[in-house]
Amino acid sequence: MGNSLAGKTLFITGASRGIGKAIALRAARDGANIAVAAKTYRKHPVLPGTIHTTVEEIEATGGRGLALRLDVRDEQAIEAAVEEAAAHFGGIDILVNNASAIMLSGTRDLPIKRFDLMFEVNVRGTYLMSRACIPHLESSSNPHVLNLSPPLNLNPAWFKDHVAYTMAKYGMSMCVLGMAEEFRDQGVAFNALWPRTVIDTAAITILGDAVKPENCRTVDIMADAAHAILCQDARHCTGRFFLDEDVLRATGVRDLDRYAVNPGAPLLRDLFLDT
Repeated sequence: MGNSLAGKTLFITGASRGIGKAIALRAARDGANIAVAAKTYRKHPVLPGTIHTTVEEIEATGGRGLALRLDVRDEQAIEAAVEEAAAHFGGIDILVNNASAIMLSGTRDLPIKRFDLMFEVNVRGTYLMSRACIPHLESSSNPHVLNLSPPLNLNPAWFKDHVAYTMAKYGMSMCVLGMAEEFRDQGVAFNALWPRTVIDTAAITILGDAVKPENCRTVDIMADAAHAILCQDARHCTGRFFLDEDVLRATGVRDLDRYAVNPGAPLLRDLFLDT
């Protein structure tokens, strides 16, 4: 299918910063259209970026952007945002379910409000976004849905310390597993992408001193891997659980040091990966 997303329309949740923003900017370099959907519409006291500043960067990079203030817990808001994006750009070719909530706590320590948030954003939000976009994706020549979620790994070690978060992230992955088969005949691809090593984003601050930026990779590795997946033929690339560095190696990339925050420093393996 080539190696460009020129003219394609991407709808990306959680795209005001981090990995979602990086995927948007990588597509913008090709001349893609990007609907930037996120909650942050004005400057946050701590976190960088808004939907509006991301659109400015997209357009400075060569793409076209649309800022959409969106809470993926709101079904009606999702339907309205998807219809607005489709009308603005003339359709939707790609959905990236990047929005996610995290809290790595055990069963007795996790506030139920945080449990509900993780399931409403990660599982329900991914499901609702996919459901809303499918009618538009079915009209695309190469439709993709990409969930930022891990391969399904039933090793109990990944459940014992944070069973709620694990279930919530695996819920996103189970959407891939089921929807890839449900929509295989329609040619809509559903895949997952996960980093082999921890990525330096605002989320690592939640982990406190357990993760230092110098032991991470930058968001660019996820952006380049996502780009490579989204350029594939949807009918022949679906139901897959990709790891970022494996995707890039398959495209011929050998030097992954370029993605390290501190080249040469040891890298920390991400959650849900045994090796």
